[in-house]
Amino acid sequence: MTGHLYIVTAPSGAGKTTLVRLLLENDPGIRLSISHTTRAPRAGERNGIEYHFTDVPDFLDKVREGEFLEWAEVHGNYYGTSRSGIEAALHAGQDVLLEIDWQGAQQVRRWFPAAIGVFVLPPSLDELARRLRQRATDSAEIIARRVTAAREEMRHVGEFDYVIINDELPRALHDLLAVVAASRLRYAAQSQRHAILFSTLLA
Repeated sequence: MTGHLYIVTAPSGAGKTTLVRLLLENDPGIRLSISHTTRAPRAGERNGIEYHFTDVPDFLDKVREGEFLEWAEVHGNYYGTSRSGIEAALHAGQDVLLEIDWQGAQQVRRWFPAAIGVFVLPPSLDELARRLRQRATDSAEIIARRVTAAREEMRHVGEFDYVIINDELPRALHDLLAVVAASRLRYAAQSQRHAILFSTLLA
C-alpha cells in the first residue's frame, strides 16, 4: 500500500510549526520528513533527528544527481528534501508530512502530483503581526518585512487542496486531523488497505 504525502505551508506567524507538532503527537501514523542542511548544528540538535547535516560540496552533488525533491538557499545555507527517502517511505505505506514553503510545494508536486496540500492562514494580518511581536525575537522592521512577505505567500493559497484558518488552535488542529482522516477514506486508499474485503464484497 502506498502512503500519503502531506504538504503543510503557511506564512511565518500563522502557527504552522505548532499545528504540525500537535498533529504528529495525535497521529503516530504520520512521520515528519527530515531535511538535509549545510548549516552547522545548533546546541542540542542531533544528526538524523532535527536535520541531516552535510557540507556544501556533498549537498551540491546531490542537487546535480537529482536527489532532492525541493531545495533552496536560505541565508547562505542550503536546505533540501530527499526524493529517495520520501519515495521509500511512501512505498512502505508510511504517511509523510513536509513542512515547507509554497515554492518548495510547487517543486514537490512535479514529482508527486497527488500530494495533499494544506495551507494555514492567520485570521487577520493584525493577528499575524501580533503573533510575530509576541515571539520577541525580531525587530519592528523585520516584523514589518515578514508581514509584507506573508501577503505575497498567501496569494498562492489557491494552489492548495485545503485551507485551515488558525484562529483558535484546538479548532485548527481538529481541522488538520480531519483532512488527514478524509484523505485516508478516499476510495483509492481504502481499496488498497482493504483489498481482500473489497474483492469479497464486490465479487
